[in-house]
Amino acid sequence: MARDAQLARPLIFGEVLFDCFEDGTEVLGGAPFNVAWHLAGFGLDPLFVSRVGRDPQGAAVRQRMADWGLRTEGLQLDDRHPTGRVEIRMLADGGHRFEILADQAYDHIDPAPVTALLERLPADLLYHGSLAVRAPASAAALAALRARGLPRFVDINLRAPWWQPEPVRELMAGARWLKLNDEELDLLQPGEAGPGARARALREANGHDWLILTRGAAGATLYTADGEFSGTPPWVEVVDTVGAGDAFAAVCLLGLIEGWPAARTLERALAFAARICGQRGATAPDRALYASLRERWQS
Repeated sequence: MARDAQLARPLIFGEVLFDCFEDGTEVLGGAPFNVAWHLAGFGLDPLFVSRVGRDPQGAAVRQRMADWGLRTEGLQLDDRHPTGRVEIRMLADGGHRFEILADQAYDHIDPAPVTALLERLPADLLYHGSLAVRAPASAAALAALRARGLPRFVDINLRAPWWQPEPVRELMAGARWLKLNDEELDLLQPGEAGPGARARALREANGHDWLILTRGAAGATLYTADGEFSGTPPWVEVVDTVGAGDAFAAVCLLGLIEGWPAARTLERALAFAARICGQRGATAPDRALYASLRERWQS
């Protein structure tokens, strides 16, 4: 399929933060930031909108973005609130537990500069998660972006205690593409029916072109009006699973922009997510990785 010129520049909205591990390692992340990073690695020109503190961590974010070739125009500076942090505890089963700190700079994104920026750098697609609406200021900024009518890819990320059912359901309504995992499906679409039936019902109720249901190591299923496509990731020796879902989402966006068929998009998204599980942290500072995948996917 041909590249979709109407989706040329994705606008990625939401948190940027440092994932702080028990061994003292700090890795730059945040689901929307990770997605923007991967898209830039694959050669796209995403516009990332977030907010950092006027602190050393915020300066590090800006520098890393500039070094990677990510636009920094959408990165706001905050004099009162710190750059975001998440404490990560690794679990015995290879998973992880998040402690997301409250009242971080990304909770205070100002809608006015974003609106002005889009007059100069128009976007064609809006990607966001659900953590972005936990605070009134950033929720208002996202509402201003949604009012522009861009097609939306919504990536659900339910992190207790930072979500409520009704605001999340309102975010899902009208989204063209929706991604969530099996636990989130249970919370947002409970019932006696199996996960497939509930995923189909959720897609039909909201009119999503795609509903993507991920199940960790068990793979994912992509539900469309024309059918369902399932796959499992290739085996890797897992280092940690932080950011795997963001890597998956980035390749789904890439597939939409490049016009790949749904089944091919799913296969490639699972493969890239598995590759990220083989390293520490959610972003890969290896340009050769992205270049080799792009070459393989274009052949």
